[in-house]
Amino acid sequence: MAINVNNKEADALARKFAEMEGVGLTEAIVIAMKEAIERRRRAETPIETARRLRGKYGIKLSDHAKAPLQKTVFDEMWDAG
Repeated sequence: MAINVNNKEADALARKFAEMEGVGLTEAIVIAMKEAIERRRRAETPIETARRLRGKYGIKLSDHAKAPLQKTVFDEMWDAG
């Protein structure tokens, strides 16, 4: 299966990376995509971001704030009620 790159910047970046790694274009793309996927998997989740920001600003969640919203709230937001 072939990949056709019609973007000059993408082509230049792939070639530069291939040269840096000492591999061909195909292997360079495989390496880059594996690294990009792994970085995204290790990225902070929205819950972790919220926890970090609450800690930074000294915000404490009350028991009321931790409780899940009722289904009717979501139904009202999406006019599904």
